[in-house]
Amino acid sequence: MVPPPWDRAPEKDTLFVLVTGANSGIGFGICQRLIDDYLTTRSLTSHLILIPTTRSAKKSQETITALRAHTQQFAESSPALRARTGDNYDPHQATRRIHILSVQIDLCNLPTITAAANQLLTGTLSSPSPSPDFESLENVKIPRLDSIIFNAGIGGWYGLNWAKVAHNILTKGIVSATTWPTFKGGNSGQTIHPIPGSKEPMGEVFCANVFGHYLFAHNLVPLLSRPKSSSLPPGRIIWESSIDADWDTFSLEDFQALKTDAAYESTKRLTDILALTSSLPTSKPHVDKYLSVSKDRTPPKIYLAHPGIVQTTLFPLNAFMFFWYQVVLYLVRLLGSPWHPITGYNGSLAPAWLALQEQEALDSEEAERVKWGSAADRWGKCYVKKTEVDGWGWEGKVEEVRELKKKGLMTGRKGGMELVSEERLVEFKELGGVVWKRMEELRGEWEKKI
Repeated sequence: MVPPPWDRAPEKDTLFVLVTGANSGIGFGICQRLIDDYLTTRSLTSHLILIPTTRSAKKSQETITALRAHTQQFAESSPALRARTGDNYDPHQATRRIHILSVQIDLCNLPTITAAANQLLTGTLSSPSPSPDFESLENVKIPRLDSIIFNAGIGGWYGLNWAKVAHNILTKGIVSATTWPTFKGGNSGQTIHPIPGSKEPMGEVFCANVFGHYLFAHNLVPLLSRPKSSSLPPGRIIWESSIDADWDTFSLEDFQALKTDAAYESTKRLTDILALTSSLPTSKPHVDKYLSVSKDRTPPKIYLAHPGIVQTTLFPLNAFMFFWYQVVLYLVRLLGSPWHPITGYNGSLAPAWLALQEQEALDSEEAERVKWGSAADRWGKCYVKKTEVDGWGWEGKVEEVRELKKKGLMTGRKGGMELVSEERLVEFKELGGVVWKRMEELRGEWEKKI
């Protein structure tokens, strides 16, 4: 077997990143941004191994082809990349350091999740290249994963509730209405059978947005954990949430979001709770079981991001409405909203940033306790911004308005939000322990069935 090209580089000069739902929208944008930022910030001998997941072999090949085309275009046209090497710059030297492989997974089909995990753990991946610009990869093993970005998901919406559209705009203003809308028409009671042939149902949006990823990450812990003697940082599990998730959208009595017409928002609120409480004592017994590793290994860390308001096909709009919705989003950004990056590439900033940051920088920010958002100024310049979470605040602690203004965190707040109190924080942390326990119970039940 021919060793893969990254074997020639030191471990510190390789990065293995997996992105779910990567064939379009924000997931594809995350892959593009990872390629661009990796090439312009890492050493000229480093290698990025990118693993976009899709639901079919055909989509995987189309995604690999499209990402290779993007890489080639960026390598040939980027002034920043050219400036790093001067007159002797050769685009081929950049493209041959980007390696794109893919696995197939359907998050609403649990056996495909275990199959994909097993392929990554014990099998091989291939990606033949018809072009000299990219290394051809045949039956290569993945030695580790540095980050997995959980982007895939579904909305569960049928369209717009026009009465609520008018009410939102008239009562909250166009900025708030397009940032925290309540006019999306949602379907309730949507279920699937996550094991084909089984009669036992599960909430469809819950399975796609939360449980499928939850099971996948657990199975990948051997690739995400590190020997304690390793100089490599712990692996990272990066959950993608939404800005549109607050206290009232999730209920323990409707854990799988079957009774609500806001199933998407409910699952994103659950995502927030899981990620933000993953390092707390209230959740520790269940998290330790979930990320179970031997005493001589370090488990992965869990982070949280959201893309801001991005126009994708996730929400069902016809071509006419899609165009005018885009116009409105640009208008709102010009009016000063920081939460409208609008495009999938711009919305990809926060999750890609979490995957590429040095561990020391994340630790100094206590990044596990923050919901990191993709933001943009009026002219579209993007940046990463800490996001207020209902019941948690910005960093999981009680803060004074003066300090929040000093940090620039008071801009872009949802109308009517109250600063977090100590009592609310205690409630949030206790809720974290409860949902982690519930998720572990569900995982145990369904793993037996698989």
